[in-house]
Amino acid sequence: MGKISKIQQDLPGKKPNISGQGMDRRIEKKTSPWKRARWIGAVVVVATLGYLLAQALSQGRSLSVNSGRIEISSVTEGTFEDFIPLRGRLEPRSTVYLDAIEGGRVEEILVEDGALVRQGDLIVRLSNTNMQLEVLGREAAVTEQLNNMRTIELQLEQNRLAHKRNLVEIDYQVIRLSRNLVRQRELVATNLISKADFDATEDELNYYRKRREVTLESQATDARMQEQQLAQLRQANDQLEASLAFARKNLDGLNIRAPLDGKLSGFNVEIGQSIERGGRLGQVDDPDGYKLNVKIDEYYLGRIDLGQVATSENNREAYALRTSKIYPQVNNGQFEVDMLFDEMPTGLRRGQTMQIKLTLGDPAPARMIPNGAYYQETGGNWIFVVSPDGSQAIRRSVVLGRRNTDFIEVLDGLDVGEKVVTSPYTSYVGMDRLSLSDG
Repeated sequence: MGKISKIQQDLPGKKPNISGQGMDRRIEKKTSPWKRARWIGAVVVVATLGYLLAQALSQGRSLSVNSGRIEISSVTEGTFEDFIPLRGRLEPRSTVYLDAIEGGRVEEILVEDGALVRQGDLIVRLSNTNMQLEVLGREAAVTEQLNNMRTIELQLEQNRLAHKRNLVEIDYQVIRLSRNLVRQRELVATNLISKADFDATEDELNYYRKRREVTLESQATDARMQEQQLAQLRQANDQLEASLAFARKNLDGLNIRAPLDGKLSGFNVEIGQSIERGGRLGQVDDPDGYKLNVKIDEYYLGRIDLGQVATSENNREAYALRTSKIYPQVNNGQFEVDMLFDEMPTGLRRGQTMQIKLTLGDPAPARMIPNGAYYQETGGNWIFVVSPDGSQAIRRSVVLGRRNTDFIEVLDGLDVGEKVVTSPYTSYVGMDRLSLSDG
């Protein structure tokens, strides 16, 4: 080996070989063209997906919809009629309830439920033993009071006559003594009688004159007191008689009579039944006058006024109505309104329902879209607007105004001629865009 190495070193033009040089030689890698193409394709796919994702995020959530399964309408311009359709129930215009003033037992029924009655007709007769005894007791008290008053009046009249007799007696004595005194004065002057007899006659005359004054004063005082006492007795007697009349009226109230001409309804009692005090027996309705009781959504509470005009049809004839009463209480999202006919239709029956068209405002020009179930889902705040090419429907915020059964007024957000989706939005509430397809 040493010789070979030395020979190699001695060869001209040859570089000496370094040990291990042949094993560490650099090997060049060969790149496949198919592998490079796959990498390029992957980059292109990722870029495309990123672009599509960015586009989808910018356009919001979308849903593919068959255009044949939705309803598309145009925004039009025309005259908007501001009205709402309603249903009213016929009720009697005036009703008077039959209530038992005092309770009692049903003794006799003279009229059946549903019958026409005249004012004052006896409907049912009740009995109440306690009330009858009470009336008898009050009658006895009034009779006793009247007897007492008659006794006092008799006593007062006797006192008046006694004073009158006393005055007659006193006047007689005054006249008699006055004449005697005149005669005795002449006799005293001629000493035919004593001075003592003359003075006794004069004293007696003065006594009767003073007695007359006292009697007159006593008579006036007694007359004044008598009048006051009689007035008090008459007042007490009037109160007793009023109380007796009231008790008799209550007793007569056990005979239930018709308060007015009308139709008896809600009358359902049986003989022997006990009716409590204030218990309702039925009612009498006006058979010729009716009103319509209408329930309206609370949304319209601020737009309903007294005297507001409405129309209704009966036997193919239109009748005008006016709002006569508004009930402010809201129950289950509705409030009630009473309406009266300007001219009463014929052939109406209590409980009958009628269709009503209530006018809320005057007709006015406006942009309109058809009314539909979509309004409940959107609340009138947005709508799907179809693109000009018809390929998609994009959600857009709008401002809607008044609405009737056919149309909704457009205040802002839509132009005349644009197309919108007016079918229900139940499946599209969370979407921002609808992709429309034919298949």
